[in-house]
Amino acid sequence: MVVLSGALFAINGTVSKLVMRAGMDPLQLTTLRATAAFVGLLVLTLAVNPRSLRFSRRDLPVLLGYGLTGFALVPLLYFIAISRLPVGIALLFEYTAPLLVALWARFGQRQSVRPRLWIGLGLSLAGLAAVAEVWGNLRLNSVGILAGLGAAAMLAVYYVIGGHGAARRDPLSLTCLSYGAAAVAGAVIRPWWRFPGHLLGTTSDGVPVWLLCCYVVLLGSIAPYLLLTAALRHLPPTSAGIIGMVEPVFAGAVAWLVLGEALTPVQLTGAALILTGVILAETARTATSETLPDIPPT
Repeated sequence: MVVLSGALFAINGTVSKLVMRAGMDPLQLTTLRATAAFVGLLVLTLAVNPRSLRFSRRDLPVLLGYGLTGFALVPLLYFIAISRLPVGIALLFEYTAPLLVALWARFGQRQSVRPRLWIGLGLSLAGLAAVAEVWGNLRLNSVGILAGLGAAAMLAVYYVIGGHGAARRDPLSLTCLSYGAAAVAGAVIRPWWRFPGHLLGTTSDGVPVWLLCCYVVLLGSIAPYLLLTAALRHLPPTSAGIIGMVEPVFAGAVAWLVLGEALTPVQLTGAALILTGVILAETARTATSETLPDIPPT
């Protein structure tokens, strides 16, 4: 289930890039995804456990923080990154989030971590330098790099907030309400009456945009989330997070096949270093910090 969800998330990067090629900007796509996913999850939650949607004023900070970081800012920055970078590279930058969480556990919460964290950090930094080819005066788009790293930072915040939210609420209602917060925020910034509805009737690389948007919502958001929720009944979060690292591998392969975004041998080596470093960071956290979510909502 984790591998299948990773594959669906990976394909979602290429599909989202095709939607943006048709003329939809990252904020519009983020709002569309959040709103439609909220409606779908709301229907599901009402059918399964409607009482779980109740929340108090005390729950608002967690719901707003969780929704605005994980379901608004992370995808927005990721969409900006993939609009300027190859999908696989953008996802690699975002995937450094577990390193930031481990560093927060060590210095922010003063928890003990295993020494391999520092090896993982070094490998990932070296891998990022290789992927960006910094010796060639940053051949990658600088805005795309900053957006990818920003997505990693917001994803790390999402992990930390999620650790508190998951202790209070069930995953389905937490995600549903958080998507709702992201949808409201997106609608305020970019009102729906300004949404380019005509784009849904166009095509991108020969595929109808409305069909691509359906994938983003159903198979790129709701389905992977449900698979992960079910998988976490059988796997600890850290194991699910490590297995979920098939996502950037799949994403790079799909983008290469569909968009022709091939990586150089140096960049492939850098990608391997990043993934190795993240695995070391994921397994460096102690038991007290392994209750944090490990799956990114890309």
